[in-house]
Amino acid sequence: MNTAKVKNICVVGLGKLGAPMAAVLANSDFNVIGLDLNQETINQINNKEAPVSEPGLQSYIDNAKERLSATSSYKKAITESDVTFIIVPTPSQSNDLFNIDYVLTAIKQIGHELKYKTDYHLVVISSTVLPGSMDGLIKSSLEDSSGKLIGSGLLGLCYNPEFIALGSVIDNMLKPDITLIGESDPTAGDILESIHNQISLNNPEIHRMNFINAELTKISINTYVTTKISYANMLAELCEQLPGADVNVVTEAVGGDSRIGNKYLTGAIGYAGPCFPRDNKAFAAIGKEVGVNCDIAIATDAINNRQINRMINCITRIVKPLDTIAVLGLSYKIDTCEVDKSQGIALCIRLNEMGFMVKAFDPQANTKAREVLPEPITVDNSLEMVVQNSQIVIVTTPWNDFKSVPAIMKSTSTLIDPWRHCENNAKKFKINYIQMGKCQNLYHK
Repeated sequence: MNTAKVKNICVVGLGKLGAPMAAVLANSDFNVIGLDLNQETINQINNKEAPVSEPGLQSYIDNAKERLSATSSYKKAITESDVTFIIVPTPSQSNDLFNIDYVLTAIKQIGHELKYKTDYHLVVISSTVLPGSMDGLIKSSLEDSSGKLIGSGLLGLCYNPEFIALGSVIDNMLKPDITLIGESDPTAGDILESIHNQISLNNPEIHRMNFINAELTKISINTYVTTKISYANMLAELCEQLPGADVNVVTEAVGGDSRIGNKYLTGAIGYAGPCFPRDNKAFAAIGKEVGVNCDIAIATDAINNRQINRMINCITRIVKPLDTIAVLGLSYKIDTCEVDKSQGIALCIRLNEMGFMVKAFDPQANTKAREVLPEPITVDNSLEMVVQNSQIVIVTTPWNDFKSVPAIMKSTSTLIDPWRHCENNAKKFKINYIQMGKCQNLYHK
């Protein structure tokens, strides 16, 4: 296939990542047909409505116009496309390895339709999979179901995971640091690279390699990032015990070294979300399977797991009987409503189990938080109400809205701030203020 002729793309899975991917591709002048089994999602795409909450997605769907559509028919989607991206869930199993059943189900149905195509087709796996998956079950399932050999001139296969975070998915897709391509053969890689060249607004490094190296690279990057986060949190915990120490001062200097860098080097609370916790655990599980002791990944996970206790220890040093504790921040990060592995949610549950009265608030995640938080935890839609009716307030997600919290707090209440997010206003309004990550850090009115 001439790479310049790629115009028609199918995206299988129109969830939190797939819907933005389809919209980005359609805004890059590709004709995109999304495939999903959820009829409501299909209807929303066809009615030009964003099926998931993600900044900028509705605008991209609007701009895509007729270049973006959706269907539940594999026959229609494969017949009308030259390249198929698969971006479906690969959930963790009890052994911390990933389950690729959803990928294999899609592969088999795609392969069935490819039997009847006489022109070249490229299948791209964008879901995160573990080393050995592409050259193993995924490749064999595609060849068996299609009756074609990968790399034979009619069928190509690539691994192309995205490095994105909810709340910034579109920007991450448009301006990636790197583009990672695991390829079955040069033709497949050339086609995929040409697509990314058309999408990207920056000039990212493009790394092309075999499947096993690409699979290992993806999970290694996420695991390295979690290591930086846990290292910063370890420094924050150490600073809390050393008079005069300030984690912000330390990490700014440490990150100034070009060998380290400042990204993800903020001492605060544990990492969360749908990717970081599970990828780190999976990295250690892979090592165990092949007889390699991945001590760093195990230590990273252990440090992350104790961040809830670290916050609780801070709270219990000052809490009084009958005090109400406000937890501000229930999404796992800013700019998203997702609460997967959220530190704020976990803290609410632990405090409730300890018998404390807990109130909570988040600018976007209140609805989803109510679905997972047990009674009698109260999730209020008013930040001011939650803050003013609580004796202890703790910021677990650094939303910009929370910088104003010192201005609305009662003079007798205490603000605990793992992020040092409210420092300027805390000093201005002279509230009782505890900055985690610092020693001797209680400001009294």
